[in-house]
Amino acid sequence: MKTRLTELFGIQYPIIQSGMLWVTDPAIVIAVSEAGGLGVLTAHSHPTAEALAESIRRIKAATDKPFGINISMLPAGANPEKEALIRQFFRTVIEEGVPIVETAGRNPEEFIPMLKEAGVKVIHKCTAARFARKAESVGVDAVEIIGYEAGGHPGMDDIGTMVLVQQTMDTVKIPVAAGGGVVDGRGLAAMLALGADGAVVGTRFALSEEATTHPAYRSYMLERTERDTVLIQRSIKNAARVVKNDAAAKVLAMEAEGKGLADLLTITAGTNVKKNVSEGLTDGMLYIGQGVGLIHEIKPVAQIIEEMVAGAREIAEKTRAALAD
Repeated sequence: MKTRLTELFGIQYPIIQSGMLWVTDPAIVIAVSEAGGLGVLTAHSHPTAEALAESIRRIKAATDKPFGINISMLPAGANPEKEALIRQFFRTVIEEGVPIVETAGRNPEEFIPMLKEAGVKVIHKCTAARFARKAESVGVDAVEIIGYEAGGHPGMDDIGTMVLVQQTMDTVKIPVAAGGGVVDGRGLAAMLALGADGAVVGTRFALSEEATTHPAYRSYMLERTERDTVLIQRSIKNAARVVKNDAAAKVLAMEAEGKGLADLLTITAGTNVKKNVSEGLTDGMLYIGQGVGLIHEIKPVAQIIEEMVAGAREIAEKTRAALAD
């Protein structure tokens, strides 16, 4: 496959594995990149910049294929300690020679000059076309646009992927990767048909053999349907799509009572999510997208990508036949 995205990043297929906290470690990044996609390691799964550097070295020792690092940024000044760690992460990326950074959260403008000077390509994850426009204006190389169906943080606008991708393609000139509900060849073909240059895939890779997830977590997720997710944290303007369970119900009840971030963190804190994912505690906070309802089997990453590419090509052939004169 050849798109602006494959040419920009030097990858075989226009498939980006979304950075997922506590789910994506070096093993899955290596697997995705080796299979022709772009593996993305989540910086914030590491307690220190040195721990991140060790993971980067592990990836580079196992593959010579391109990979990226996800660095999610809080609002400026929100947490001085975490802000310092974010800056250390960016320095580590440059020092270790990582070719690509996936930024998320706030506007990455302040970090663009140092990344560009080091030859690092930047793809910024957005949840609205207006954010994609802003990212383009500050000099990122590409954007990811994530629709309402996505797990994690799909934004506050509740715009489905199909509309959002088209809005974004009408808005920016740089390459666009699109996600939200993409789990197979149909999703990849759909993103390309809407004009995007590739697909962003999260939930499907979270339920792969190489993902850092407990077997009990995977079994539980295979039983979920598209109706088994819910959005929380709207009250603090940080909407998150999670599994609909007792933990999510408690968060929604706390929000209804007017509780703030400090109270919500007793359930939603990253340390809790890590424990749930790594130990298979399915009654806690678990991020997942609506695409979980389309996944019925745990597969190796290479098989997932191979089937995704083959499925997209098959759909393309059917579409050409349907549109032929």
